[in-house]
Amino acid sequence: MFRLRADLALVNTADFFPPIVDDPYSFGRIAAANALGDIYAMGARPLTAVNLVGFPCDSMDKSVLTEILRGGAERVEAAGAVVVGGHTIADAELKYGLALTGVVHPQRFVRNGGARAGDLLVLTKPLGTGIVCAGIKQRVAEPGEEKFAVASMVALNDAAGGALLRYQASACTDITGFGLAGHAFEMASASKGVRLEFEADALPLLPGTARLAEAGCLTGGSRRTREFLGAKLSLPKHLMPAVAQAVIDPQTSGGLLVSLPEKTATAYIKTLHDKGVRSAVVGRVAARSARSPVLVRVE
Repeated sequence: MFRLRADLALVNTADFFPPIVDDPYSFGRIAAANALGDIYAMGARPLTAVNLVGFPCDSMDKSVLTEILRGGAERVEAAGAVVVGGHTIADAELKYGLALTGVVHPQRFVRNGGARAGDLLVLTKPLGTGIVCAGIKQRVAEPGEEKFAVASMVALNDAAGGALLRYQASACTDITGFGLAGHAFEMASASKGVRLEFEADALPLLPGTARLAEAGCLTGGSRRTREFLGAKLSLPKHLMPAVAQAVIDPQTSGGLLVSLPEKTATAYIKTLHDKGVRSAVVGRVAARSARSPVLVRVE
């Protein structure tokens, strides 16, 4: 955050990655929505976007890039922001994303730390995009499963982010490459004396997630996240393997994980449901013993 004056500050973020779906237009929309998620997680409003592109000029038709940029511009416009330029380099592997600038009141800036014991945890999108995208790459995902996953990734977190301040969010983060468990760990680490506890049965999954996980459609990122968290993540022995994988599954353009006072969580969810956003209480924030290494627990 960069303060411009007492009532106005800038927030900046950047994100880009290789394609995860075959359709260039869909990829552009997904990548843009993913980048915008960082802005919404801070309770900020996006203003401008700069395209970031790595493109294999010698091996790919430039019409592919045209469609990617068209998709990205559509999501930026839907967010009420403007694409003001970009930078492209020749690269062996196609990559696309955005650098973004947004605005927020410096005293109304939502951080990923600040979760308080007793808060409820709300997740605003289902899990499983990494697993389903792995299934798409392996040509084993069903058309309906791909359709639902793409629709989830394309959806903006604008309604969820725009309501954070109204319902007194204590902390918020968007769920992306480190998966639910990794980003929950970041939230717990940045907060004081708490751990995040999730109810396995309450975690929403995209259609096909369980089937594809059981078929082995997993990512290297999930393995690295599990290894990194180690004893800081507690998973019960009876937990379904597919749910255990979904918890550490790297997400693309995932939802927001919001820590809210119990008295406002229900109203927050109703507001989102009224706007067509699938959200749910998935756990709570608990006090953590100084002796315990566990920061994230699934029960």
